[in-house]
Amino acid sequence: MKLDELKQHLETGKVYRRSDLTRWSKSVDRHLDILLEEGTLQKLSQGLYYAPEQTVFGQLPPNEEILIRSFLKDDRFLVTSPNAYNRLGVGTTQLYNQRTVYNHKRHGQFKLGNRNFDFRIKPHFPKKVTEEFLLVDLVNNLDTLAEDQKAVLKRIFSKAMTMDEEKLREAIAEYGNVKTQKLLAPFIQQTEI
Repeated sequence: MKLDELKQHLETGKVYRRSDLTRWSKSVDRHLDILLEEGTLQKLSQGLYYAPEQTVFGQLPPNEEILIRSFLKDDRFLVTSPNAYNRLGVGTTQLYNQRTVYNHKRHGQFKLGNRNFDFRIKPHFPKKVTEEFLLVDLVNNLDTLAEDQKAVLKRIFSKAMTMDEEKLREAIAEYGNVKTQKLLAPFIQQTEI
């Protein structure tokens, strides 16, 4: 039976696009309906499905990196959260239920499974979050946060004075928006002396 053949190709913990399944089924939509009803697959969003992994505690959600890679059909992205700013020690203490995905393909709010993501198209972002990138990203997004912006900005300037000057200068030039570059211009000029 073709459905059994399709099931043999499914791996638990893996995310599939509808188009991935067309390799193993000529009746993809009919087979998807059956697989969803029996719980072999879960629908994450339009055209995106997950083969849940079972543990003694229940079903595991899909791995975030795999989920985003499948959604974007690309591995060039950076996942971060406003919560990451808290580790800079500049007075941000709020907790946010938001994940931001910097990428080159998609823009907007998307719900994948039971998780919400804010996809933002950016021309440049690092492969991994660095302290310098976080500081610049914080200034880029300062007006969207719940904290006292003036107090946080004052602490940002103090924090910037303790960071690696060259790395910070590169991060400002590479990742800072126009407003951020203007706000941090005095610091950049000061460190160039």
